[in-house]
Parts: sequence; C-alpha cells; structure tokens
Amino acid sequence: MSSQDPKIRIGRINYTNVWPIYYYFPELMNSSEVEIIEQVPTSLNQAMKAGSIDMGPISSFAYGESFEQYLLYPDLSVSAYGEVNSILLFHEKPLREIANGHIVLPTTSATSVNLLKIILEKFYNGKPTYEYAQPNIAQMMERADAALLIGDDAIKENWRNKTYMITDLGQEWAKWTGQWMSFAVWAIRKETAEQYPELVAEAFNAFMASKAKAHNDPLEMMQEAQDAVGGTSDYWHHYFHTLCYDFGPEQWDGLALYYKYCYELGFLPKPVSIALWSENKVARVTE
Repeated sequence: MSSQDPKIRIGRINYTNVWPIYYYFPELMNSSEVEIIEQVPTSLNQAMKAGSIDMGPISSFAYGESFEQYLLYPDLSVSAYGEVNSILLFHEKPLREIANGHIVLPTTSATSVNLLKIILEKFYNGKPTYEYAQPNIAQMMERADAALLIGDDAIKENWRNKTYMITDLGQEWAKWTGQWMSFAVWAIRKETAEQYPELVAEAFNAFMASKAKAHNDPLEMMQEAQDAVGGTSDYWHHYFHTLCYDFGPEQWDGLALYYKYCYELGFLPKPVSIALWSENKVARVTE
C-alpha cells in the first residue's frame, strides 16, 4: 500500500484548539495506510459527509446532521465547561438588548453558529436576523449589532479588542444550562470502522497517546502556538488547560441537550442519538 493509496484518510482542523490530540499523532501513527488532510471545519464536515474523508474531528452539529453515518470515538472531543476562549461574540450592548438585532456570523463553524442561535432565541427569547461574512471584525460590525468569531480569529481579536463587549459562548451555555458543551467530536464513517477495524483502533490509540503526551509535556506545543498565532506562554497554558479533550458521560449529557434544543428550534430534522465506537465493535448508544 503506497502513500498515494491510503486506506484511511484522516481529517485535521487547522485550529489550535485541536492541537493536543493531533500534535504528536503523525509520529505516533506513522503508517503509509493513512493520510492526514487539513481543512477548516466546514470543509471537513462536508468531506466526511461525502465520504472523501473517513475519520477525524467534525463539528458537533455536523454529527447531528448525519449521525446515522458515523460512530464517535470515546474520550476525544474539544469541550469546555464554561469559558472556551475561542468562540466569542463581540457586541456593543448587552445580549438582552441585541437579542432581536442583526448578527453577523462566520462561515467556518455550524456548531458555534447554532449554539449562538440557541442562546439568543431560546434563552433570551430573541428573533435576530443573521448574515454570513468573512472574519473581519471591523467590517462585520459596520452593519451589525454583534459579530461572532471562532478559533484563532477569535483569539487574536480578543487580544486586540478595546472596543466591544465580549461574550464567551461556552460560558453563556454553562450559565443557562449547567452543562458541558462539546464543539468538536471525533467521528468515523461506519463503513470505515467495519472495513478496517484494526487500523481504526490503531488510530484511536495514537490519538489518545498524543493527547496524553501533549497534556504531560505541553511546552513544545505552546511554543509553536506562540510562534504561529502570537500571545504568551501563560495565555497558551491557560488556553490548552481550559479546554477539555475528553468525551465521557458529562460531555455526552451536555451534547445531548444541545441536540435537543437544535431539534426543537428546527435546526436539525430529527432527534439525534450518540453512537460510540468501541474496540469490540459494539457501539454504545446514548439518547
């Protein structure tokens, strides 16, 4: 099997929030049978749905849209209980005053966009109007009451910001629900899990080993984040340790509530169940 003909194509999001799970993965999964493909979340979501990528992190909302096609790795996610630091709404007035306003959204993440809609429409009883734009806060706010940024765009704008109020959507979700929020989950197409069970298990072990190694010795990763994005070592230490990369019962409960609200508000066409991959090939399912 040549490197031009891999058995499994693994997606990678090009945001720092997934670095701990991926940072050491290529060296730990040094196999010509896998290929790593880097994309923004929306492109990765589409590629997974189309079958041109076989596994990888997808936005939690994308799993909800196509959950019958996927299994989720346990113990792997990008989650937060409270602040997430990279999913930020910038606004000039308090949320309750802009709940019926005009909101500009990024084109790069369905999970965060629908989380914001839940917050404004369910928790604040708002009926805002929305439009999508490139992530440039000055241009976005020219015609809006609020603008949402995610990932490294949000991080950098937060450092620069001297103008706007900032709401961390992870914090807002926890305030209203008392629950965790999972922003990305690690999905495997069901046919891939059936066709290559040993390779899927090997990839899981490599992801888990990378997560453990990055947690135990984060200095190299933090330095690379500083070089690539900016900021201080203290900031990146706080950032990587605030995010949670586990995916267990607490995260499942929070995600199930998110899906429930998405279904109730009409963002998803049917109720979602969470099906987990396991090495004995029996998926545990939570409703």
